[in-house]
Amino acid sequence: MKQEYCTPTQHPKWFGLAIQALVILSQEDKSIACPSIELAKYLQSEPSLLRRILSVLAKEGFIGTREGRDGGYHLRKPAESIRLVDVYDVFRSGSRFSFGIIETAGTHPLGKCMKSTLEDITQEMDDSIRGVLSKYTIADLAEQLEAKL
Repeated sequence: MKQEYCTPTQHPKWFGLAIQALVILSQEDKSIACPSIELAKYLQSEPSLLRRILSVLAKEGFIGTREGRDGGYHLRKPAESIRLVDVYDVFRSGSRFSFGIIETAGTHPLGKCMKSTLEDITQEMDDSIRGVLSKYTIADLAEQLEAKL
């Protein structure tokens, strides 16, 4: 496996935790910052992993941070404006989750022929994923969560 494909931000777990953290933050009082340790407990996640995920979300402008005793995280954008596809794009790091399929094509004659076909198929898969995710926002997920609780 090529090193550039092994970035931790490509792991589907990061995307799932990011979405859940954004939903939680969308339900919090905007004037109060939510500490990462509380988010980690709620999501049953490692605090250090969640902080790395939150730092990516902050860098991309989805959330804001506050330092100090009353520090933590808060949404920087309205939940209605955060589309899941935008979060997906941040965590896929310019590469498709399905890169491993293409990597299976060897340098033998069949592999060389299959590589192009597999690239087309995985691009279609990625386009399909992005199409589905573009239909939903963090506000949509928060609304669905409230209806189920």
